[in-house]
Amino acid sequence: MSDKDFRERLAALRERRGVSARDMSLSIGQNPGYINNIETGKSKPSLDGFFYICEYLDLSPRDFFDTGVKNPTKLSAVVENMKRLDDAQLDVISALVSDLAKR
Repeated sequence: MSDKDFRERLAALRERRGVSARDMSLSIGQNPGYINNIETGKSKPSLDGFFYICEYLDLSPRDFFDTGVKNPTKLSAVVENMKRLDDAQLDVISALVSDLAKR
């Protein structure tokens, strides 16, 4: 993932959550311009900063980098619920998802 892709992914996930860059910065204990500086390419987060960002967005670092998933938080919740289903229920869900994906 390029720096630009990282910045765009962060902005998209933050906007999907409906929070301003300033509010997100303050919520993770940083100065008001922290997230804006990352999104504009003025700075990069430390590894700890990246983990705080992921925690705030309620997703794993893996989910952050999986750009094929537009809403990783919702997908993770669905997967967690599906873990409790039996084989027959999973078959029904699988058929439904396959049908929806064709459309």
